[in-house]
Amino acid sequence: MQRKTRSIMFSTVVLFLAAISSSEAFAHAVAEGDKGYIQEITGTHIFAFMYLGAKHMVTGYDHILFLLGVIFFLYRPKHIALYVSLFALGHSTTMLLGVYFNIGINSYIIDAIIGLSVVYKAMDNLGAFQRWFGVQPNTKLATLLFGFCHGFGLSSKIIDYDISPDGLVPNLLAFNIGVELGQLLALGAILILMGYWRRHTHFYRQAYSANVVMMSLGFMLIGYQLTGYVVAQH
Repeated sequence: MQRKTRSIMFSTVVLFLAAISSSEAFAHAVAEGDKGYIQEITGTHIFAFMYLGAKHMVTGYDHILFLLGVIFFLYRPKHIALYVSLFALGHSTTMLLGVYFNIGINSYIIDAIIGLSVVYKAMDNLGAFQRWFGVQPNTKLATLLFGFCHGFGLSSKIIDYDISPDGLVPNLLAFNIGVELGQLLALGAILILMGYWRRHTHFYRQAYSANVVMMSLGFMLIGYQLTGYVVAQH
């Protein structure tokens, strides 16, 4: 069983490397085809932007990793709802306001910070802050703050794509609704998988390894984005 678990974790790392090796991974993931669509259309397109928002969330490995970390040791529905709501509030606020007021942050830097959010949550799940530093960060505040960062990651890319001001507000609201719907779909899938996993007698032993892998993936994402930033400066 331990060999099988290690095999699954190794496969996860390989799949993650394949994902970030795509050309779109240097910035917050909005596919090239979607980029062209956003640049070309004008006017209000509610359902199209809802689809784009949902697609972004369910294919955004950085969002999924952080969301997995947030709910990893949450069991009660009210606790899951609270933390997911804080994350949603954070990324919705900065995504909407960032685009509307044209507040952009370098995509490589903000995506490196998003990678840091994954590292933070994995370390928190491992109890590393208490063991190594003797402190415990406020997990609710951290979820909200990193939610702000995730929202800036997306708003910065939308600004780069020069979205039309015609129909901007309803399109942004539709996109955000799509993001939240996508988040609910991703959350549902994660909770189903976690529910089966938690029934396993070795869950807590495997959970340690899983969070070490998650932390490693976060560091890889940070390094990948910072490398992209350095390369882009030359």
